[in-house]
Amino acid sequence: MNQTSDTNSYRRSKPAKVRGRTGGSVTDSYAIRLRKDFKLNYWLYLMILPALAYYIIFQYGPMYGTIIAFKDYSPANGILGSEWVGLANFRDFFEGLYFWRIFKNTVLLSVNTLIFEFPAPIILALLINELRNRTFKRWVQSITYMPYFISLIVICGLVKDFTNSGGLITQIIVWLGGTDTSLLQNPAYFRPIYVVSEIWQRFGWESIIYIAALSSIDQEQYEAARIDGAGRWRQMLNITLPGLLPTITIMLILRMGNLFNLGFEKVILLYNSSIYDTADIISSYVYRKGLIEFNWSYGAAVGIFNSVLNLVLLVAANYISRRVSQNSLW
Repeated sequence: MNQTSDTNSYRRSKPAKVRGRTGGSVTDSYAIRLRKDFKLNYWLYLMILPALAYYIIFQYGPMYGTIIAFKDYSPANGILGSEWVGLANFRDFFEGLYFWRIFKNTVLLSVNTLIFEFPAPIILALLINELRNRTFKRWVQSITYMPYFISLIVICGLVKDFTNSGGLITQIIVWLGGTDTSLLQNPAYFRPIYVVSEIWQRFGWESIIYIAALSSIDQEQYEAARIDGAGRWRQMLNITLPGLLPTITIMLILRMGNLFNLGFEKVILLYNSSIYDTADIISSYVYRKGLIEFNWSYGAAVGIFNSVLNLVLLVAANYISRRVSQNSLW
């Protein structure tokens, strides 16, 4: 009886030991595979290090400083030594005189830029894709890419020269029967000037990703469509645009995540006190309050508000895209 009971107890305990060894072997196998992968792709891991260092130092590291939005920050006292004020800076912003003005200006300028600037590179890519003369195609691409590589200060200087009294654009307006006045002194003209300059500067460069997506479309589909009698317009509607749709969706989601991150540099270089009513946006307001007036905590609070808006738009756009088109970032 004793021998039988000992045998049975051994048999009962054996699966538990096997399961324990099995769990350990799976963990060990992952570690072994990871070490092997590291040895095989040693140089690839090294290539990732600069990118990781960049994000850690310049993206995640500065997040520590966002707590000054909840403090009355003073450089003499430091971040931790400054007085904690909670949500006082946010309340001052929401109850301030300029909240609705800069919020409305940011929304209108962002939406106008999205509506008119986002489709421009798609249209350009479709037009370039239809060109059959390779030499002419290269010339078009080079000319449209060029403004992207010009300094923003030079771009804004050109815009000012063209729209000042006596400038090229104002002279065209005079020729059409208008008056010779500086357009950037009129609040009603700031948004159109900003949007047009954005299109001119960026649409050629941003078309590259759509041209690359067009090159990945199966050419046999076009051949089959031509055999069936479909013209270029039908081919574009039924083959080209559906092939571009996943890329367009991803780019739109990314754009929504940066919708309110309008670059304050161009706005500051173009605007003046006479057009604050339409030109002053969140990013320029942060620059003015945080850096010019040295109200760092208040500027940080406004910046956090802007970042939260972008995060909400990004998540909402990704969710809607996943439900509607099955295309999403995550």
